[in-house]
Amino acid sequence: MTDHHRKRGGGRAGNAARRGHEAIDQMPWRIPVNTDRPTEPLGPDGVQAIHDGAMTILEDIGIEFLNEEALDLFRAAGCTVRGTNVRMHRDWVMAMLARAPARFTITPRNPDRKIPIGGDHILFANVGSPPNYYDLELGKKVSGTRRHSADLLRLTQYFNCIHFVSGYPVEAQDIHASIRHLDILFDMLTLTDKVVHAYSLGPERVEDVMEMVRIAGGLTDAEFRATPRMFTNINSTSPLKHDVPMIDGCLRLIRRGQAVVVTPFTLAGAMAPVTMAGAVTLSIAEALSAIALFQYVVPGANCVIGTFTSNVDMKSGAPAFGTPEYMRATQMTGQMARFYKLPLRASGVCAANVPDGQAMWETCNSLWSAVQSGTNMVYHAAGWLEGGLIASPEKFVMDCEVIQMIQRYMDPSITATGIDDVALTAIGEVGSSGHYFGIQHTQDRYEAAFYAPIASDWRNYEAWEVAGGIWTAERAHRIFKDIIARYEPPPMSPDTLEELQAFVAHRKAEGGAPTDF
Repeated sequence: MTDHHRKRGGGRAGNAARRGHEAIDQMPWRIPVNTDRPTEPLGPDGVQAIHDGAMTILEDIGIEFLNEEALDLFRAAGCTVRGTNVRMHRDWVMAMLARAPARFTITPRNPDRKIPIGGDHILFANVGSPPNYYDLELGKKVSGTRRHSADLLRLTQYFNCIHFVSGYPVEAQDIHASIRHLDILFDMLTLTDKVVHAYSLGPERVEDVMEMVRIAGGLTDAEFRATPRMFTNINSTSPLKHDVPMIDGCLRLIRRGQAVVVTPFTLAGAMAPVTMAGAVTLSIAEALSAIALFQYVVPGANCVIGTFTSNVDMKSGAPAFGTPEYMRATQMTGQMARFYKLPLRASGVCAANVPDGQAMWETCNSLWSAVQSGTNMVYHAAGWLEGGLIASPEKFVMDCEVIQMIQRYMDPSITATGIDDVALTAIGEVGSSGHYFGIQHTQDRYEAAFYAPIASDWRNYEAWEVAGGIWTAERAHRIFKDIIARYEPPPMSPDTLEELQAFVAHRKAEGGAPTDF
C-alpha cells in the first residue's frame, strides 16, 4: 500500500489536517482492477445458444435501420437491404467484430484522468439524463435545472470513485433544448476535468460537443482524431430497430477517432421476450448489428457493447431494476461480451422513488452484478432514482459509499499473504489471553487496515442517538451541502476558457441545434 493511499482514505483516522479543505476523507483517485473471476451462469452450450440465436436474428429476421446512410453502407458491404430491413450473414458480422479492439483508452483535458476501457478495469460514472431532481431540502420531485445539473457535476468531479461523466446528470429544463447542450457541456468541461459524453441527438449537437472537447483540451484537429477524447452512448429502439440520429452520431464520432457505446434497452416482458435468455439474445443481436456497421466503416473503431436488460413489473408494466433477473441478464451479457472480445458497459440502477432502503438494495444488486459480470464501464452508478426519472444528490453520496466499498474490496492488500500479513509473530505475541489493540503489529497498520466510511455511521444506538439520531439520507444531504460549499473547479487556462466561451456564444447566435418546437 502506498503512502498516498495510507494518508487518504484507507484507514479510520484519515488525515485531520486535510479536513479544512475537504468535506470528507475519501479514497484517492484510482483505476480499479477487478481480479475476481466473473460469475458465469451460462455453460458453453448456453453461450452458443444465445450466439446462434443472435446470428439467426441477424440473418433471417433482420434489424430495422431508419438511417439512410447506414442502409447505403450495408448495401455496399453486401448485406441484404429491403426497405429499412437489413439482414447480414454471420460470417460477415464475426469478421467485422474481429476488427474491434478489446481495449482502448479515453483521454480527457486532464491527462491524469485518462481511463482505460476493457480488460479487468471497472470504471464508474454519474447518473445521466433524468428529467427530474429531488433532494431532502426540496422534499419533492421537481423539473431539473442548470443549477441542479451544475451541483451534480460538482459531485461528479469531487468524488474520486467517479471516473467519467455519462451524460447530463439531470436535464436542465430551464434552458431551451436548442442550446441546452452548449450550456451544459460548458459546465461539464469547466466544472470537471474527467472524460465526457455527447448525446447522439442530431448532427449539430454531436459536432458542437466534439469541437468543445477539442477546445477544452487545447488540441489540434489531428490531436483530437489521434486518440479517443470522448464518447457517445446510443440505445436501440427495441425491438430490433436503430433510429436516425443515434446511428448518425456514432458515424460522426468514429470517423473522428472517438468511442461509441451501443446499449440496447430491453425490458423482458415488454420490449423483449419474457425469458431472460430471449431478452439477452435480442439485445445482443441489436448491439452487434450496429457495432458490425461501425467496424465496416472504420476498422478498429473503439466500441463497447452495453447491457440494459431488465424486466417489467407484470402487474403495472413499470420497469424494474436491481432484480434477480436484472443481475442474471448482466452476468449473461458479460459472458457474451467476452465471447465477442468486446468491452462491456452496465449500470447501477433502481426503481425506488426516494433515497431509502429499497433504493440502496436495488442499486447494490445492480452494482455488484456489474462487478460479477466483468463490466468495464458502469453508467448511472451514483444518483439514480425512479428508474432513471430522478437524479438525487443524497443518493449520489450514498452510492459513492457503496462504490468506495467495492473499490476497497478490490484492493489487493486485503488478501495479501506475505509473512507480515499472515502475522504469526503477532499471533504468538498475543497468544490465547491477550488482545491485538496495543501490539506493534496493529499500531503499524491500524490507520490503513480497514475501510473508512464517508456516510455510514458505525456507532452503537446510544451514541448515534446522543449525536442527534441522524438517518443516512440526512447525513448524505449534509455531505452534499458541505461539498458544494467548499467546491473549487479544476483549473483551466484563461485562453482556453475564453475560446470555449466564444464558441458557445457563436453557436447560440446561430441558433444552436434545431428542435421540434
